[in-house]
Amino acid sequence: MNKDKKPQENTILDIAEALKLSPATISRALNNHPHVKEKTKNDVLKMAAQLGYRRNQMASGLRSNKTHTVGLIVPRISMFFHAEVITTIQNSLHKHGYNLIICQSNDLLTMEQELAEILYSSRVDALIVACTLQTTDFSHFNRLVDSGIPVIFYDRVPLDPYNATFIKGDDFRGGYLATSHLIETGCKRIAHISGKLTSNLYQDRTAGYRKAMEQHQLPVNEDWVFHQELTHENAREAMTRMFEGPVVPDALFAANDVTAIAALEFAKENGIVVPDGLKMIGYSNDPRTSIISPSLSTIEQHPGLVGKKIVEVLMDLLKNGHENTEVKARPYVIPVDLIRRMSS
Repeated sequence: MNKDKKPQENTILDIAEALKLSPATISRALNNHPHVKEKTKNDVLKMAAQLGYRRNQMASGLRSNKTHTVGLIVPRISMFFHAEVITTIQNSLHKHGYNLIICQSNDLLTMEQELAEILYSSRVDALIVACTLQTTDFSHFNRLVDSGIPVIFYDRVPLDPYNATFIKGDDFRGGYLATSHLIETGCKRIAHISGKLTSNLYQDRTAGYRKAMEQHQLPVNEDWVFHQELTHENAREAMTRMFEGPVVPDALFAANDVTAIAALEFAKENGIVVPDGLKMIGYSNDPRTSIISPSLSTIEQHPGLVGKKIVEVLMDLLKNGHENTEVKARPYVIPVDLIRRMSS
């Protein structure tokens, strides 16, 4: 006997013979077809496991021109907002019989470009993307769009029109709500730390901030408005610059919770009492904001609702075709809410 010879793998025919069912029934059960009884599906899955059956997803995709696989590119899986969106998408897609390939761009444009090509080559049925902060040219997604593969951008979406679906939070309203809340508590000198304006998120959140200041006839001190990478270190540097002069802010609107937490840390170290000496609000409702002291006011983005809307729209596109322009071209905006806590 040749010890190097690999054992022959079992096929659908072997499962069909063992269960005395037709190969077609076995195939439908393995594909989670809605017309197959749950008991039959369970029996098939159990027998497939016993026989060591391994499905050839690529071969199935080549035969049907569908892989029942969706690609997802996110900046960082560790970010709370994206982690919640991913969980909702994966759980919802599973119920529809789709698998999810999760890719992380590390917020690098070159990595995003590579991943778009890899997922196209992997024959995904659709692609979901939250772009990097450097992405201003979206041509690396053209091959998918031109091939009729639905592409959905969420959260971080193109600033200019693009032949894909956009699903985003109401970031203008979020910026407006955050700033208006600080004004309503009596603040007049409100600083703002935001991200780079190459991203729709920070354009909209800053626009909301400026609109609230304008409506209440409050001046914006441009020396207290920062557009930078939202890191812990940059937040502390911005706070140092704001509090080195004789006139200092009485409030801060930070465009994400990481920045707000770093600012709170700086305040504690420098004897700035929050909220009496400085009121603060962040953005995203990261779980840490409710357990630090004082707890941070923030803007709730509802990542679960974002994930549900993504899958809802995606299923419509896959069912009715990529050329359903009414679904594809419509921008979807998810509402946001103010969460008031002890920092304001």
